[in-house]
Amino acid sequence: MRVFIDFEASSLHDDGYPIEVGWVFEDGRPEQHLIKPAPGWVDWDPQAQALHGISRAMLATGAAHDVVARRMMDILAGHSLYATAPSWDGKWLSALLRAAGLPRHALRLKDSDEAHCEAVAEAFGCALAQDRLSALASELMEQARITFDKRHVRHRAVEDAERERRIWLEVGRLARERRTAGKPE
Repeated sequence: MRVFIDFEASSLHDDGYPIEVGWVFEDGRPEQHLIKPAPGWVDWDPQAQALHGISRAMLATGAAHDVVARRMMDILAGHSLYATAPSWDGKWLSALLRAAGLPRHALRLKDSDEAHCEAVAEAFGCALAQDRLSALASELMEQARITFDKRHVRHRAVEDAERERRIWLEVGRLARERRTAGKPE
């Protein structure tokens, strides 16, 4: 099953670390965790806090980093994980897994654009050449993103993951609509 995942972080610096993770399964089941910092995780950027609204004090109410990491392994292993920024989110995922003593590549992220391309491919089957499929997916992703960019969503992990799931659903809907109309172009 597809799962859309997002992290919030203490900063975008080299010493930054994950402070929140949220994911949403393709069927809409969400889960989110504030993450208590692991020992040695001390970096903090007030600009990052201004963006996500999570204070250091709020992290005291979060789950221990190793508990969150194990929960992710239990729930997410074997699923296709998608993130809008897989290089950043992958960095936070890797840091979380390593801090918990788990293999850093135990869970792997794909770019959510891949899920959107898959939605178009599922709607059209083998009816489109790969280059046309990619072009149509890009067009429909842009159209779907415009729809969802109009809606204000607070910048938190599960809300960001849900937004990407909704874009994926919309891309699929638009693709099926195109297919039914007989107009892949």
